[in-house]
Amino acid sequence: MASRLRHTLRHYSTILSPNSSTPLTSKQKTRSALHLLKTETNPERILEICRAASLTPDSHLDRVAFSAAVSKLSAANRFDAIRQFLDEELINSRPDLRNERFLSHAIVLYGQANMLPHALRTFTRMRDDLNISPSVKSLNSLLFAALIAKNYKEVSRIYLEFPKIYAIEPDVDTYNLVIKAFAESGSTSSMYSVLSEMDKNSIKPNATTLGNAIEGFYREEKYEEVGKVLKLMEEKYGMFPNLSTYNIRIKSLCKLKRSSEAKALLEGMISRGRKPNSVSYSHLIHGFCREGNLEEAKRLFGDMKKRDCMPDGVCYFTLVHFLCESGDFESALEISKESMAKGWVPNFTTMKKLVNGLVGVSKIDDAKEIIKQTKEKFTTNTDRWDEIEAGLSQ
Repeated sequence: MASRLRHTLRHYSTILSPNSSTPLTSKQKTRSALHLLKTETNPERILEICRAASLTPDSHLDRVAFSAAVSKLSAANRFDAIRQFLDEELINSRPDLRNERFLSHAIVLYGQANMLPHALRTFTRMRDDLNISPSVKSLNSLLFAALIAKNYKEVSRIYLEFPKIYAIEPDVDTYNLVIKAFAESGSTSSMYSVLSEMDKNSIKPNATTLGNAIEGFYREEKYEEVGKVLKLMEEKYGMFPNLSTYNIRIKSLCKLKRSSEAKALLEGMISRGRKPNSVSYSHLIHGFCREGNLEEAKRLFGDMKKRDCMPDGVCYFTLVHFLCESGDFESALEISKESMAKGWVPNFTTMKKLVNGLVGVSKIDDAKEIIKQTKEKFTTNTDRWDEIEAGLSQ
């Protein structure tokens, strides 16, 4: 009996579940892989985890795991391992992945790793080696790869040359990616030529098209051009600013340290009967924090909750960080408690600053409670917290 159990454990035990006596489902494998990838830094182990999970691009969770693995390998400068994994172990060795969907995903992963020549080679291999006719989906993946690699010159070349070479009709997503590249590279005015091309091909812009242009003109501080795009949006294309457009404008103004104008925009939106969301408020809170107006940030934090716009972890972390920086440890304590009750704990540096600040204002018991809760939530940094806690008792 004992021998049979040991055999079963050996049969089902893998790097993903070393103590399992039952096989994992594909979703369980991916979740286990993601958990392991969070802390794994050894390139060989990263590849082993991915192999054991048998990832495919059909599942969103699997795509997240692919991306996490490539990020880790890229950070370790193991570009050879990325190429080996994507090309040799997946594309060349798994017939089930020799399809446009996976190849498009591989193209994006190469872009994420800043390996654009490999992304281009994967695109050309589709037709030349694998007898797959690339569609607009593959073209857009290639444009996106060049965009995230911040190779804006290549975005322009792909846009101008590849549709003709491969007989692909661009769609609205194609044009949106090109306009985003212009916006990020400081040449947003070039978007007008793209709009002309869209008009010629009877492709109507959407909110993303014009949102990308608005964000670019704000980045270049060309406020008159923002007005022109908004006018074009309504008068030519019959579109009225939606929540996404408002949030782009609010975020852009806050980045430029014009948070008061962004707040006025939010108030105008509300007066027109449009409801903001948590993203609207998060941008404003971060903006006012950066400008040192913590009282306004706290007011907005209260207002967003009254309007049933629930803050996310990042919003909580932002407030706790800046409140600690400004010395308002009591407010930081209150907000951190609320955040931790939801399972969101700010990083070690912020929490250490909060603990030290609480000690400085003679709130030793609160400091100890914060350490206790943090240690319960996370096993990492336990030794460092023990050391800090020992110092409080002295």
